[in-house]
Amino acid sequence: MTLATAHDLGAVTQLATATNEHLADLSNTLIYSAMAVYTLAFFAFIAEWLFGSRSKVARTAEALTANGAKAAAPAVTTRKAGGTTVLERPEVVTRSAAGARDVPDGPGAHGGDEQGDLYGRIAVSLSVLAWGLEAAGVVARALSVRRAPWGNMYEFNITFSTVAVGVFLVLLALKKNVRWLGLPLITSVLLDLGLAVTVLYTASDQLVPALHSYWLYIHVSTAILCGAVFYVGAVSAGLYLFKDSYENKLVNGGTPGRFATSVMERLPASASLDKFSYRVNAAVFPLWTFTIIAGAIWAGDAWGRYWGWDPKETWAFITWVAYACYLHARATAGWKGRKAAYIALIAFGCWLFNYYGINLFGGGKHAYADV
Repeated sequence: MTLATAHDLGAVTQLATATNEHLADLSNTLIYSAMAVYTLAFFAFIAEWLFGSRSKVARTAEALTANGAKAAAPAVTTRKAGGTTVLERPEVVTRSAAGARDVPDGPGAHGGDEQGDLYGRIAVSLSVLAWGLEAAGVVARALSVRRAPWGNMYEFNITFSTVAVGVFLVLLALKKNVRWLGLPLITSVLLDLGLAVTVLYTASDQLVPALHSYWLYIHVSTAILCGAVFYVGAVSAGLYLFKDSYENKLVNGGTPGRFATSVMERLPASASLDKFSYRVNAAVFPLWTFTIIAGAIWAGDAWGRYWGWDPKETWAFITWVAYACYLHARATAGWKGRKAAYIALIAFGCWLFNYYGINLFGGGKHAYADV
């Protein structure tokens, strides 16, 4: 090799390094920009909840109190259809998980009025913009090192929050009425990103040898997707507990405070929240099973054994057992409502501990994923 050739190769190497650093800086800028727009979306969701009126359909207080019994009862009209009298009910009613009361199922957080709906649409639009910026930041991070962008906890965090918001936006695009999920979701995303860019931040770098495998794309990506959907189910379960307590208080003749009423009247009926939580958890549970199997296969390739009760492996299995108990209780024991919600929250707590606790305190063979 001539001196000139060596000099040219060195110049190319330096240029490639500079380009990688540029992409890493661009990724950081995009993540901070996404946080700024998420903050605007957060305030827009707050405005939706504060200034929108109660739903025109989900008037839970009127439906469950004696004074509102007449208002809660859907008006029944009749019409003739081919000589047959047909009853028409203009409002759809959902039976609660307790099975003892009928509650109108509301459209969600937006109040059904123009002002509340406007704030909600602005919030969703800002969420879409922020998601686009964050997704671009994740891609730029991946391009800066030419690998999957989840080699450490910082990258896992920014990818996880991107996927979580993506799940929310997909549900909205599918015409699912989940705008009530926006405020708690964006709040937790801001906390997640704040933690990522401060405590968990790691400079863009190459992977340890054990992670150089196509299983990195399969195993970790499915784990992130499962966590995002499990999070949606956990939020639904938590909100169900509050809405169910609110409905029970109304049934028993209590009078909730003005703030509680203002918030709870913007949520769907407790039965709908309970059902939604069950459906999303049940839908993603098979993928979580595949995630554990994929991790075991990767461990066999990387470490020469499929299962060794490493802390990360152990808690992944504990999480699987917790969600299996939740689904089994719902399907066989009929544990709908509060019992099921508690199990769902415990199961998600196991997932969170596996995500944060093991990486920070547990060590083991997954120690490369720490901060």
